[in-house]
Amino acid sequence: MASSAGKGNFQRNRRIARSTLIVMMAFAAAKLISLLQTLIIAQVFGVGVELDAYVAANRIPELIVVLISGGALTHAFIPVFSGYLAQGKLDAAWQLSSNLINTIFTLALILSAVVFLMAPWFVNQVVAPGFDAVTAQNTIEMMRILLLSTIIFSISGIFSGILNSHQHFLLPALAPIMFDIGILFGVLFLLPGFGVHGIAIGAVIGSALHFSIQVPGLVKYRMSWKRGLGLANPALWRVIRLMLPRIGGLGVFALNFLVMNNIASRLSVGSVSALDWGWRLMQIPQTLIGTAMGIVIFPTLAALSEVRDLDGKRDAMSGALRFVLVTSIPSAIGLIVLGRPLIGLLERGAFDAAASALVYSTLSMFTLGLIVHSALEVIARSFYADKDTLTPLYAALGGAGINFVFAILLSDVEQVDSQLFANSVARAFPVLGFEPYIGRVSGLALANSLGVMFEVLCLLVILRRRWSGIREGSLGSSLLKSLVASLVMAGAVVLLDTLWQAWAPGGGLSLMILRLLAQGLVGLAVFVVVAALIRMRELSELMNIIRGRPKERQKRRAYAD
Repeated sequence: MASSAGKGNFQRNRRIARSTLIVMMAFAAAKLISLLQTLIIAQVFGVGVELDAYVAANRIPELIVVLISGGALTHAFIPVFSGYLAQGKLDAAWQLSSNLINTIFTLALILSAVVFLMAPWFVNQVVAPGFDAVTAQNTIEMMRILLLSTIIFSISGIFSGILNSHQHFLLPALAPIMFDIGILFGVLFLLPGFGVHGIAIGAVIGSALHFSIQVPGLVKYRMSWKRGLGLANPALWRVIRLMLPRIGGLGVFALNFLVMNNIASRLSVGSVSALDWGWRLMQIPQTLIGTAMGIVIFPTLAALSEVRDLDGKRDAMSGALRFVLVTSIPSAIGLIVLGRPLIGLLERGAFDAAASALVYSTLSMFTLGLIVHSALEVIARSFYADKDTLTPLYAALGGAGINFVFAILLSDVEQVDSQLFANSVARAFPVLGFEPYIGRVSGLALANSLGVMFEVLCLLVILRRRWSGIREGSLGSSLLKSLVASLVMAGAVVLLDTLWQAWAPGGGLSLMILRLLAQGLVGLAVFVVVAALIRMRELSELMNIIRGRPKERQKRRAYAD
């Protein structure tokens, strides 16, 4: 019986590993296209007011997508929809998906219309009150263009949830690639005629491609669409009730960025862009690691929760989280070590020394939170699989409070006018002698990392108590061994870089690319060798999955915790 269970766990882990690899490869392709966009945009706009306008214009449309058709919807929809599929109730499943599509589309249309009309107020009072009149007008125009993509994404996000519930991850993983291709089209062909507005138009084209690429999958699973909002459908209201706390959590996350954007818009020109650069670069490994694993593991956790398999949930969550640790820790350290040459490769002289330093410092502070951002993708989904969306909301509120306080306390450069919200904090803590200063963008990034760290630690403590353990022994061992291997890797990369600079200082584009490749390959090789020497268990587990057969001795070790 134990052997059968072990074999079942092995097969599940193998399926998860394969699906994760598919999603990671698709996300990697999307990120490569995104980097190409970034490279072209950097050459055209650098870190300046035009790019500031586009970044700010995207905040509200992006917020609407995230709240009503992104993470909030899929985390509430997949457990309910998967339950119907597991019970063979296809009619009920398609009725629910149809009602949800119609309702969310209607809501997105209404919200987009409101934001379209109130765009001047949102820009001048909420998103970027520090912009001058011309930059603010450009922001308003692009915000209105981007609202079209919001309406399209309201349906496309549900498509992804339907396909993921069927354990189909390929087309939803390809959808972001299509979105980036649309933006790339705007960057390559629309910038000459439309300026920075061409990027916004490209985003609308990309959202249509994001929608279209998933349609064949829905045809394969014979999706049936029905008219009507279905307001009398109890399953619809069940999804909505599960959504509301998650919407609150995502709203808190988005509010953090609105606050940071608000502060950054009052700093020197390019601060908003630097904040966006740092976040986007950190998001590359975070998406490949945390988001990919979270997407793949979520349906499995939901199914295990449905049949009340607590041991299965512990094993699945612990395995996913160990994968996150042994990949995100070296990625974070590597990104800090290689951050400067990476930025130099991307901007290719478009930044001056001050702008490059600003972007690198922001990237470094965001990267400190890479590990917890990635871990949160798995940990939060463990609660959503149990149909608990309230606990992650409370943790997110606590993290937001940490973020807000440190965003102010870590600032030390420019004093702003008395109307800024920071004054209320200064008055609340007169004993600290606090002055309402707003400082470097890197301080805002560090505040974000500290807030998410608090959120993750709270959720882990609660999950450990609720599940009577989370295989913490294995998690601690993976964390420690990955940290040791990563630090040795960093030392090897720094040594190689020192020797390289002595041998070939400066250099053109080819040498810069060769330098990064050499450092990356040497770093990877050193990490793998050290991990093998200290017997990092994840390496042997990966080899067993690749070979396609479990080893009894390894299975006993894996499930003895």
